[in-house]
Amino acid sequence: MTTREALMTAALTVFDEQGFERATVASICRASGVSNGSFFHAFASKEALGAALFLDALSSYHAALLAVLQIGPGAQAGVQQLVSAHLNWVLNQRPQARLLFEQARANWLVHIRPQQRQTNEALRAGINAWRMPLVSAGHLVPLPDIVFFSQIIGPAQLLCRAWLADREATDPRLFAQDLLGCAVRAVVIPKGVQS
Repeated sequence: MTTREALMTAALTVFDEQGFERATVASICRASGVSNGSFFHAFASKEALGAALFLDALSSYHAALLAVLQIGPGAQAGVQQLVSAHLNWVLNQRPQARLLFEQARANWLVHIRPQQRQTNEALRAGINAWRMPLVSAGHLVPLPDIVFFSQIIGPAQLLCRAWLADREATDPRLFAQDLLGCAVRAVVIPKGVQS
């Protein structure tokens, strides 16, 4: 494992346990076994390390969502798989999910906004490659991209954020069937109504 990798692995744990604001370079160095000098050789600051972790988390999350669309599922199956992928990624990658969703608007991420937009655009393009033929075929409601995504991921996201912040103790996957049903009703055109 490289110094950079050791720092990123340790920092993710430290950020998760202490919160980003309270975590220090010294605590990350202790957890990783890396010297202070080596830290600053790898990263200019705690914020630079956090930004690298943020982009890694964003890429991991997007890859999990896009992976379920690779086989080209139908409208209902695709919507259900996207919601399930969201829930599974959050539950299986809790430290990354907490960093991603709690720090998304942090001022210290301003210098990576272009990369963040590029990554978000790749997700949008990947979802639309699956979605738009289904919209054209009358299987999915024609909605603006952001509205479509908010309708299928939004309810699960609210629940997951509460769980990540320890405001809700129940595993969000226990509500999966309700969340899947809500998403399908919001964006899938029922078979008898399809053109």
